[in-house]
Amino acid sequence: MRYDLQTLRGDVAGGVTAAAISITPAATFGVVSGLGAASGIYGAAAVGLFIGVFERSRPQMGSVSSILAVAMAAVIAIHADTAAEAFTIAMLAGVIQLLLSVLRIGSYVAYTPYSVIAGFTSGIGVMMVLSMVNTFLGDPVKITKPVNAIRGWPDALDSFNSGALIIGLAALGVSLLWPQRLRKMLPAMVAALAVGTLISALWLSDVPTLAGIPRALPELQRPNLSLGFLTSAVVPALTIALLSTVRGLLAALAVDAQTRTQLDPDKGLLGAGIGNVAAGLIGGLPGNLTFVSSILAWRMGARTPISPIVRSLTLLVLILGLAPLLAYVPHAALAGMLAVIGWQLIDWRFLARLRRVQREHLLIMLTTLAITIFVDLVTAVAVGLIVAGMIGARQFERLQLDSVVSVPLLDQIFLYEHSAESHGISPYSARTGIVKLRGSFTVASSSKLIRTIGDDIVGHEVVILDFSETEYIDDSAALVIEQLIDTAADGDAMCIVLSLDGAPAATLESLNALRRIPPEHMVGSLDEAQDIARHLLVDESEGGPPPSRRLTGPDSPDL
Repeated sequence: MRYDLQTLRGDVAGGVTAAAISITPAATFGVVSGLGAASGIYGAAAVGLFIGVFERSRPQMGSVSSILAVAMAAVIAIHADTAAEAFTIAMLAGVIQLLLSVLRIGSYVAYTPYSVIAGFTSGIGVMMVLSMVNTFLGDPVKITKPVNAIRGWPDALDSFNSGALIIGLAALGVSLLWPQRLRKMLPAMVAALAVGTLISALWLSDVPTLAGIPRALPELQRPNLSLGFLTSAVVPALTIALLSTVRGLLAALAVDAQTRTQLDPDKGLLGAGIGNVAAGLIGGLPGNLTFVSSILAWRMGARTPISPIVRSLTLLVLILGLAPLLAYVPHAALAGMLAVIGWQLIDWRFLARLRRVQREHLLIMLTTLAITIFVDLVTAVAVGLIVAGMIGARQFERLQLDSVVSVPLLDQIFLYEHSAESHGISPYSARTGIVKLRGSFTVASSSKLIRTIGDDIVGHEVVILDFSETEYIDDSAALVIEQLIDTAADGDAMCIVLSLDGAPAATLESLNALRRIPPEHMVGSLDEAQDIARHLLVDESEGGPPPSRRLTGPDSPDL
């Protein structure tokens, strides 16, 4: 792509516009986190800069978000005693994202079950809505557990501020009713804050405002690198990293659909990781790629990484110039806007389908939702993922066990050319069985694999283990196959291994799982397995080999 003056104009226009619509939400989310409005703006500048620089296929805009702001509020309340410790957790989250990017497994985070995402986002929404009631009554913005918020209502009523309620309701009304045709020029969030600020400045001035915003460039923070703290910070940092990665990848997919481009998820995760480390170093909130700013910048003509650089520089210039004006924004105006955001975070579409949702997914969602509301967000995400993993393993178990076929082979068809009765054998005798292992077998199915086909193995004198359609075997399943062979040997049954090669063979051989199988019992075709079974069951018992007969045509066992 040739860079010319027209491209530069588009990049500058997109960057400045994205900065203009980002500064107020960023300041708001900084307040929500408990770290101050400036931390939100610093975070938006740092995360946006590095996400944009590392993604070269299109201009990407990163910023702080409501979910990460609430997550940081939860982290500060439980896991961080000081601001320095909170910023250290943000940096550690960025390091985790860097590791995910280097290992090229960033895109797999997008496989986080939707029921887990719906649970914690809905829980965050409930927390935001209930916490804002106190701010409508006159308190500063503070996100807390719903139980604590409700307990604080009587005290808030005792110090009721009618001006805060009027400003909050006005901001709420503007957020909900702002005309759709005006939203492209001025987002409803910005309009709500502007209306609330004007009411406060011209009429109701006795309300809490965003005082104390520094009119200065950020300062470097000294992280807490003590081993004891870093050990306790791993779990909350993992949660922040997960939320940032999932939100960023989902936003990237939405941007892909609009711009007809394709984001490299690992490269995007690299930018987000470096951005979050940088944000923590300068006292900013962690963030992720955002959809609205990215699309707006694209529509304004932004096409290269110059645009996010312009946006970050513009944010820093704005905080230097607008800090005195932001100090007039009332907390009640923030409450009106945050109440709408919280309501939108509640996944009403999923909740409306609860009666139709599978019980497993319902359990995951409600568990995550309840723990988010009554315990904390970090625990909710961890428990939700664990429960989802257990339920997913159960579903994999069913799928994998459905791929196992165990069939008895009648002697008169498989072993004898003529009627088995002439050899004194019942026509219904089936001394040989074949176990066909199709597809993949992992730890999910290993615990029940032995119980599923163990009885069939013991019931035969010769067992053919058919690996012709086996694609993958992990270590757990390989050890179970070894146990199956041992079970057969303990029951005086002999095993034949059929068509074992590739990755399954490598796994079984590396664990020496086939040590009890003689080399001559490792065959490549069913004909060879038939010959060995005939030798073991007919030749040795009757003193002479019957006429050779290949297993083809209509007499072949139907597997």
